[in-house]
Amino acid sequence: MSAWAIRAPPAASGAPDRVSPTPSLRQACAVWLKVGCLGFGGPAGQIALLHREVVEKRGWVDEDRFAHALSFCMLLPGPEAQQLATWLGWRLHGVRGGLAAGLLFVLPGLFAMLGLSALYVVHGQARWAAPALLGLKAAVVALVLQALLKMAGRAARDRAGKVAAVLAFLALSFTIAPFPLVILVAGLAGWFLGGRGAIPASAEPPSPLKGAGRAALVCLAAWLAPVALAFVLAPRSALAQIGGVFSGLAVVSFGGAYAALAYVGQVAGELNWLTPNQMLDGLGLAETTPGPLVLVFVFVGFVAAWRDADPALAWPAAIAGGLMAAWATFAPSFLWIFAGGPFVERLRTHARAAAALSWVGAAVVGVIASLALWFAVHLLFRSGDDVVWGPFRTTVPDLASLDPAALGLVVLACGLTFALRLPILALVAVMTLAGLACGALF
Repeated sequence: MSAWAIRAPPAASGAPDRVSPTPSLRQACAVWLKVGCLGFGGPAGQIALLHREVVEKRGWVDEDRFAHALSFCMLLPGPEAQQLATWLGWRLHGVRGGLAAGLLFVLPGLFAMLGLSALYVVHGQARWAAPALLGLKAAVVALVLQALLKMAGRAARDRAGKVAAVLAFLALSFTIAPFPLVILVAGLAGWFLGGRGAIPASAEPPSPLKGAGRAALVCLAAWLAPVALAFVLAPRSALAQIGGVFSGLAVVSFGGAYAALAYVGQVAGELNWLTPNQMLDGLGLAETTPGPLVLVFVFVGFVAAWRDADPALAWPAAIAGGLMAAWATFAPSFLWIFAGGPFVERLRTHARAAAALSWVGAAVVGVIASLALWFAVHLLFRSGDDVVWGPFRTTVPDLASLDPAALGLVVLACGLTFALRLPILALVAVMTLAGLACGALF
């Protein structure tokens, strides 16, 4: 049996929900494209949209299996909403369905992000751009705080989780410890200090292991081939660096885009890809597009390759950089679903593995808190100093450089987010207009 013909296991018998007949691949692709075009609002909004389209409206998958798939995808590194779409496509039409669902979920936002990145490098220094981007950055700070509170309530509820979150925050905010090391240490601590034995398995049959090894080799080769080619042809180029950094990040990016951004911001500064303010600009632009929020990495790759390239080749280099970042970010998700899924599902019944994943989830809360602090400092203060003392490092802002306009916009964004619960697109529109108003008044 070919590795590319692996199918998901049949639905468990006795499911309480009525499941409609399997749709044709063309019918399913129309739905995946619709979700890709309308998937605003981050992973929560995208998962809700997938549930409405696949479970509520069409009954292609029952409620229990959807919940099981979502739990599984939450265990994986990378964008969980895209992985859920890939799993649903795989469940309905095997690997070709998973490829179609995963790609159609990402492509609309990818094209939008490439276009916005091109506009940014051309018009990013225009007089109207800075005030508009300032409003977007204020919205980003409020959204990161919202994500922090949601994650904290879910992943850091007990004493061990709170300790892991605090230690991760301190390590990333006040030491030179890199993001992957913090995640690795949290996982190892959970493994050795967590529970023992086995967790009772569900009645649902596990995914078959047959063919997973061959599927893993094919997916791994497809993922790493462009990265290896870039290293062979131009080992010191930004394109090769982008492929290497985002491929490494794809393995440890638990906790979604906000957690991964802590690592990307650290590396981007060290490699001189872009400034902290440009990183904030990119995240603000990503909030305006459909698809996973990690599409901000397309902006990072685009700008990094643009800055590194010869002026005569800047445009093709920038597009290649954006596409390389996207490929290294999303291609591993197909590997996790098609090949790693059967193994990871079995690990869910292992107490030590479950404890390790729980501690990683708690550490991610600290990672997002560190990111929120980093964003706020670089947005609210015009200048500051990086202080390094042995293994310790932090940024000390110049209090006299506080930007009153930025502070006011952040307060407004937080009020709209937490008090009025404004949807993301409405928040982005209001804050962009508020930023333009500040620019006109001051």
